[in-house]
Amino acid sequence: MDRDKPTLKPENWVDRYADYLFNYAAARISDPETARDLVQETFIAGLKAASNFKGNASERTWLIAILKRKVIDHYRKSNTAKGRAEVKMSYSSQTDLEGDWLEQQVADPDSTRENDSLENEELGLAIQNCISQLPEKQAKVFTLKTIKGLSTEDICNEMGINPSNLWVMIHRARTALMGCLNQDWFKK
Repeated sequence: MDRDKPTLKPENWVDRYADYLFNYAAARISDPETARDLVQETFIAGLKAASNFKGNASERTWLIAILKRKVIDHYRKSNTAKGRAEVKMSYSSQTDLEGDWLEQQVADPDSTRENDSLENEELGLAIQNCISQLPEKQAKVFTLKTIKGLSTEDICNEMGINPSNLWVMIHRARTALMGCLNQDWFKK
């Protein structure tokens, strides 16, 4: 057996994770029966997607990521205001402190922060929509730095700009994104 290859143990999922997943779902959905159904759907989806497991996160974290999508899908289907209420964000336009910027709070499918309530696929889609409305060069710089995590030096070399230009574009992109989200997302 290859030691580097991550393995899942679905035969242990119910014993190890069912209660945790149920509590997670029940905290987000008021109906316990629906929460149970979503946990079952999570296990089924996990079995179907087992070949996609990369081992970047624990089994539990991976299952929580699946369950989060199931919860979001549930609210999309029911089209209730509670689905939008799942997204909470603290944004301070007065500071650039870590965690204040929108892109630091977007859903990350490989995240190990399984209890982070800010991870929300719908918000990620709204952000992508707002990024698509930015000027092309600004959107590319923002995406390379913030989403792909490239270094300032690599981006400057690729785009033919200096670091000052890069940070001005990042700042303008952040400001435009918050305006877009305030207009199109948070007022929903």
